Amino acid sequence: MTRIFDNIDQDLLTTLRGTLQVSRHADFCVGYLNLRGWQAVDDLVQPWNPLDGQVCRVLVGMQRPPHEEIRELYRQTAGGGLIDNATASRLKMQFAAHLREQITLGIPTGHDEAGLRRLARQLRTKQLVVKLFLPYPLHAKLYLLFRDDINNPITGFVGSSNLTLSGLSRQGELNVDVLDHLATDKLAKWFDARWGDRWALDVSDDLAQIIETSWAREQAIPPHHIYLNIAYHLSTEARAGLSQFRLPARFEQELFEFQKSAVKIAARHLHRRGGVMIGDVVGLGKTIMATALARMFEDDLGYETLIICPKNLETMWESYRTGYGLRGMVLPVSQVTKKLPDLKRYRLVLIDESHNLRNREGRRYKAIADYIKSCDAKVILLTATPYNKTKADLSSQLRLFIDEKANIGIRPEHHMRKCGMGEAEFERKHQCQVNSILAIEKATNLMTGAS
Repeated sequence: MTRIFDNIDQDLLTTLRGTLQVSRHADFCVGYLNLRGWQAVDDLVQPWNPLDGQVCRVLVGMQRPPHEEIRELYRQTAGGGLIDNATASRLKMQFAAHLREQITLGIPTGHDEAGLRRLARQLRTKQLVVKLFLPYPLHAKLYLLFRDDINNPITGFVGSSNLTLSGLSRQGELNVDVLDHLATDKLAKWFDARWGDRWALDVSDDLAQIIETSWAREQAIPPHHIYLNIAYHLSTEARAGLSQFRLPARFEQELFEFQKSAVKIAARHLHRRGGVMIGDVVGLGKTIMATALARMFEDDLGYETLIICPKNLETMWESYRTGYGLRGMVLPVSQVTKKLPDLKRYRLVLIDESHNLRNREGRRYKAIADYIKSCDAKVILLTATPYNKTKADLSSQLRLFIDEKANIGIRPEHHMRKCGMGEAEFERKHQCQVNSILAIEKATNLMTGAS
């Protein structure tokens, strides 16, 4: 009698493991491969000897390419067309990239590390062989287990469970076992036909290499190499700015080397992110660096510059504006609520002493924020004291050009560790992306309130 495995009354994993324990080889066809999910059954494959034919073959039928590519593959199949080498190579690379991303998700544990290392060894020894099926998207979920039993040589499971821990035991699924000899023989032939397809590509070595070059690798990476890698990635923006941007000739003569470098790096941020903050201490030349930066964008993009500053700095900025040929005007911050609503469009807004704009509820802040948004202006912020009390002082200024939901590349790690909270739990509780300005503000507010 056919049994139903829905992971509610009966989970598939328990029966699959029990059957695998008395089997000599296995064939799995799944729509999705999860490297950590393999740990649910890897211990039963570990004793197998590939020289005796004890091998688990896994055919991955749906490599999760973009939807447009899925439709294109369907059209090729319906029209009798064939996949080509270039497409196969591209999809194989996408699959490898997706698996690399899998390894980076979540917080690594010792259990994950040991499991991934076992997986790499099983791939290298051919206890496990993985192929990527490319002719068309294949959503089938099939588990065939073979044993030396004349009465029950093949046990099959067909349904909806992918090779993931959730699919095998947690989330609601619908699977049935197949024991009829004729049916299991047909399923085995169906699997062999697709396994032997020209465009079923063996990716076992690729998967092993992904693991062997990840944090789960057997051989530890020397600390000096880690330092160099971090330095390289942290300096990507700086190196790009130094190589891509050139200063006007006058500033090449007047600026110190450290100022030239700072302006070029700031130009990179201003160009890519729509804004930049120059937060040097008093005396390092923020004013002339900002002037050089504004002049670069005026010369290259035809921008005009609106300079917003405290009333006592109006004369100084007017002198810099005329002396260095900036096109635009200087506006005291005290007049923004009165003049900004009717002011012409300036594509570059330079704000001096930006730390004064800490209160997002203030009239001046709202007037400036609305103007920047309506003009789609790029923003240069100057301050020697980015924040005085809380990180919200800084985030308020950055919000002038960064959307509160945008990925800023950092997250409140200290708060999450202190609260014992994972990424998904944080996002569910606070209803925001964990790497956004909004997340930093929520964590800061919570910590401030707790103290």
